[in-house]
Formats: sequence, C-alpha cells, structure tokens
Amino acid sequence: MASLNVGGLGEYLREQRRSAQLSLRQLAEAAGVSNPYLSQIERGLRKPSAEVLQQVAKALRISAETLYVRAGILDEKERVELETRAVILADPSLNERQKQVLLQIYESFRKENAVESENLGGTGRSEGLGNPDDMDNPEGADSPDSAGGSDGADSADSTDKPAAPADGHPPAGAPDSK
Repeated sequence: MASLNVGGLGEYLREQRRSAQLSLRQLAEAAGVSNPYLSQIERGLRKPSAEVLQQVAKALRISAETLYVRAGILDEKERVELETRAVILADPSLNERQKQVLLQIYESFRKENAVESENLGGTGRSEGLGNPDDMDNPEGADSPDSAGGSDGADSADSTDKPAAPADGHPPAGAPDSK
C-alpha cells in the first residue's frame, strides 16, 4: 500500500508518542482506537478523521488543531496561531487554569490587533503605547541636556518660557504657575 501525503502527520504522532514515553499499544488504548489502526496512521497508510485526531491529541495532551493542520484538515495560514496554542497547552510547567488564562489573553491580543490593524488601514501597527514623547522622558526625568545638577535653564524647552528673575518671582505679565 502506498503512503499517503498527510503532511508528516504519522511521523509527528510517532515523535509525540515517544516523547510522552507511550507505547503504540498504550496510546491506542488511551485514544480509544485500535492498535493496528494507529500503527497505520503513524506509517502514513491511513488518514484519520478529525474525531480520531482529537482523541489522539487528548491522549497525548497536545493541541488537536496542530494535528488537524498536519493532516491537512485546517488551512496552513492558521498554523502560527495553532502552534502558539499548542506550545502553551503542551507546557508541563503550567497548570490547566494558567494555560486557559494565557490562551484567553493571547486571543484578546489577537482580536485587539486585528481591530487596530483594520482601523489603521491594515498597517498592523499598534498604537497602544501612549504618547511616544513620554517614552523618551519617562516619569518627568530630566533630559540628558539638563544632567549634571543644572536647574533646567539649559533644557530645550526653556527657550519657550521667559527666564525667571533672580528673585524667584515670575516676570511681569507672566501667568503664575502655582
């Protein structure tokens, strides 16, 4: 029987099964499929249904969507999103609640960026960082021009204001800044 082109699905399943330290028989039992059928999938002789892939993914504790892409059931364009989801779901250092929270945050960022991209004419540039001028001078820190103990008279914006006289009172006609 000739091997089907199922996007490396069989090799990927075998790799995932081995990394999970499961025998073919153990995985078949956990997924609720027959041992010979799973063997044929791994060798590329059978193309499983989405339902079977979902059962196998659950038994391996990996994303079913990743298997769908490899089997050609889902479009390749969705692969990056699906791989991100798969990595989050496969991370053994996270508990299930943490995984779900991360996935919700990830999805909300994707939706937010899609809306922003649409509003910006498809540039994909995010404008959520506030005023870029504030980023150069965080929390009102002195500019590099005024470093070294200067009273700020040398700063770039001092030319916009009249200089205060030596007595500390504003010049005549200047608004009181207090």
